[in-house]
Amino acid sequence: MKTQSFEPFITIVGTENAKHTQAQLMAYSYDATANFQHKPDLVLSPKSTEEVASIVELCAKEQIPIVTRGSGTNLAAGTVPSQGGVVLLFNNMRDIIELDEDNLTITVQPGVITQDLSNYVEKNGLFYPPDPSSMKISTIGGNVSENSGGLRGLKYGVTKDYVKALTVVMPDGGIMKLGGKLAKDVAGYDLLSLMVGSEGTLGIITEITLKLIPLPQTKKTGIAYFNSLEDAARTVSAIIADKIIPVTLEFMDKGTIHAVEDFMSIGLPRDAEAMLLMEQDGPEEQVTQDIQKMIAIAQEQGATSAILAATEEEAEGLKTGRRVALSALSRKRPTTILEDATVPRSEIARMVKAIQQIAEKYDVQINTFGHAGDGNLHPTCLTDTRDVEEMSRVEKALDEIFHVAIELGGTITGEHGVGEMKSPYLEWKLGASGMQLMKHIKQSVDPQNIMNPGKMFAKETKKRLVVHGGH
Repeated sequence: MKTQSFEPFITIVGTENAKHTQAQLMAYSYDATANFQHKPDLVLSPKSTEEVASIVELCAKEQIPIVTRGSGTNLAAGTVPSQGGVVLLFNNMRDIIELDEDNLTITVQPGVITQDLSNYVEKNGLFYPPDPSSMKISTIGGNVSENSGGLRGLKYGVTKDYVKALTVVMPDGGIMKLGGKLAKDVAGYDLLSLMVGSEGTLGIITEITLKLIPLPQTKKTGIAYFNSLEDAARTVSAIIADKIIPVTLEFMDKGTIHAVEDFMSIGLPRDAEAMLLMEQDGPEEQVTQDIQKMIAIAQEQGATSAILAATEEEAEGLKTGRRVALSALSRKRPTTILEDATVPRSEIARMVKAIQQIAEKYDVQINTFGHAGDGNLHPTCLTDTRDVEEMSRVEKALDEIFHVAIELGGTITGEHGVGEMKSPYLEWKLGASGMQLMKHIKQSVDPQNIMNPGKMFAKETKKRLVVHGGH
């Protein structure tokens, strides 16, 4: 874009809502993904759906790329403006439009912070379950675009399970309204679901209606420590096999425990090889029964210690410790690469063991934590992008982790999305026919490829590994 072409955009949003100095552009050239950066040409903060539509119409006319951005917490280079163009921010679209207690829904603009929404509905005796670890800073619009998960995903599902309606600006500037406050709606293709998790590649979400549920009566938290990762992983499978569905069943390995303890000093034992955080909510009698049963199962599976959190403050401290795992680990080395491999719950033990073996094979430092109850693990590689030889080994290790996850019936991402970083692996999961269908959809909706170009669809698919010796 040439500087003189900024004026029509500035006319739409106002001078105070446009950024184009080099320093300002640099601030929006990256997200939370390591080693991906590219400056946009212009950053705009629209105030309404209509302003977004006007911006998109201009971009369509001039074939200018558009990248939508929430708080920049994306971990797959999904909000990096890799082909320049316009970055859209939603810091001027942060209103809670309506809390509808009759229909148990809330309607918001995309810039609302997830934690703020959660706190707001809980004050009214209601509950919005999705809780990504970044919820204190991530936005609802970003959550919907990425179909974010969270610690409570095992029992309550992910963002897509709560999206009832969307207002979407399409690539030609048209405004589309999908869904509604309905319990049932099977009119036509499920376009609402298509937009959730589309990572800004099909349209721009400007209004969101979410389903709410009653706030659970009570909740209790348990903690268990183990001398081996395998014992912790088997405990997860045993709990699920016992037909208990906890709110959270979170896992941290020894390296992550050390990092969190260094960061927070909450009394985590440094000699433990692994820990499980177990939480249940609901009617008090059922919650007490479930948490005691989970503690007993952990003891049967070899836990060195399995106890109930003594106070709500202790429980919150433990949950916060899990949420800050990435921040704690990122202090250890110059570069942190957080991955997102997911397998069926029954394969957790094998996946954890495989990650250990792969780290040893390539001599790289990988610490693992994640949502063990739903099979979503986060192998986190601590490295330094300036070390070319080490980064080569890191890449091979990550390739093999994705390969093993798929071999075990899993996927390359459970909640972080594909973005640019994981696009070379997507065909591993979907196959050539699946990729072709996605390309047809993208081409029909966005024929000029202006909506977040360079994401989802890689220039070249990585060659699938041939790994000798099973994990």
